[in-house]
Amino acid sequence: MNETVRNNASVVEPVFNPTSPDFIRNPYPFYQQLRADAPMLQTPFGAYLASRHADVSLVLRDRRFGKGFAARTVQLHGPDVMEEPVFRSMSHWMLLQDPPDHTRLRGLVTKAFTARRVEEMRPRIQAIVNDSIDRVEKNGQMDLIADYAFRLPVIVICDMLGIPDADREVFFMRERTGGRLLDPVPLTRAEIDNANKYNQESLDYFQGLFELRRRKPGDDLTTQLVQAEEDGSKLNNEELCANIMLLFGAGHETTVNLVGNGLLALHRNAEQLDLLKSRPELTQNAIEEFLRYDSSVQVVTRVALEDIGEIGGKQIKSGDAIICLLGSANRDPAMYPEHPDKLDIERQNIRPFSFGGGIHFCLGAQLARIEAEVAIATLLRRMPSISIDDVENPDWRPSFVLRGLKKLPATWA
Repeated sequence: MNETVRNNASVVEPVFNPTSPDFIRNPYPFYQQLRADAPMLQTPFGAYLASRHADVSLVLRDRRFGKGFAARTVQLHGPDVMEEPVFRSMSHWMLLQDPPDHTRLRGLVTKAFTARRVEEMRPRIQAIVNDSIDRVEKNGQMDLIADYAFRLPVIVICDMLGIPDADREVFFMRERTGGRLLDPVPLTRAEIDNANKYNQESLDYFQGLFELRRRKPGDDLTTQLVQAEEDGSKLNNEELCANIMLLFGAGHETTVNLVGNGLLALHRNAEQLDLLKSRPELTQNAIEEFLRYDSSVQVVTRVALEDIGEIGGKQIKSGDAIICLLGSANRDPAMYPEHPDKLDIERQNIRPFSFGGGIHFCLGAQLARIEAEVAIATLLRRMPSISIDDVENPDWRPSFVLRGLKKLPATWA
């Protein structure tokens, strides 16, 4: 991954290969090289990689940048790609929209994620965590991803969407493949076909849920969005389907990865693990450090809506895409001068970019923080002897944008 090439000016530049197993295992040496040698590297598919904190901050907050999802997807996959059902559905995600559609769609769900409503979920979150531990405690072993980190946010988002208890088991069994759809590299035909299949399965289920909530409204987000669809000026059917699927996926992916990556980081740094066990009051700060140290979301992309001028030594013109490397910005020594590559749960003034920035800042950021806080604090309190079987060679998911583990086997006395 640390390969380099020389351009015509004899400047050594890193080679960007986000599908490399070495990169998936540990992208941070490559980020370090980028910040030093090519802070705004142009990739073979045209987009720029922004690796420094200052440049990422500027792009995320500047209203002259937008999402440009369809144009970027066509650039990667060819002119007919937006006919693929999965990409057509994604084009309606509020996450990938610009104002005014983004403003309208986000406004329909914002009330469900206010600080007060999210904090009121804490007892329910604690109960789910306790139940997850109760289920496996006598076994002496579990997969910290499937049996623990995954169960919690899936149950919480099912609660929020009003998914009946009887329907939930299928979601625990489903393969987690959605991360590749967001990677800024082309998908294979087989990957697109697989994504279309899962998209149709989700669409079939949620269409049935919509009919249920039309007949039997509840106090849930699905009912709220179905009612917005019936008022056609607020939401059409394609937007309803796409954004329910987005809420389900986004509602658990970041938390699964945050809990898994955080637990792995602690067990790779024994002194930090011992410190957190002895001082559980550090848990909230530790969550911020986990977000900074090994972010669940490594990348967000923006497209220039007009000629911008120079950023990171490159002239950015209208239509140029910039891939903001959040994981790199979170370890930039210019922002974190004290050992940025070290895990330090006592670090002060942590302001990670892990939930994005600007108008697209993650709606569920506070919910993910509380879920991770309760999950990690409870596990260390109830299972102080737990240890991860292989901290050196864990099984990472093959995704660049969403960084997380496939599994994380653990045992305890």
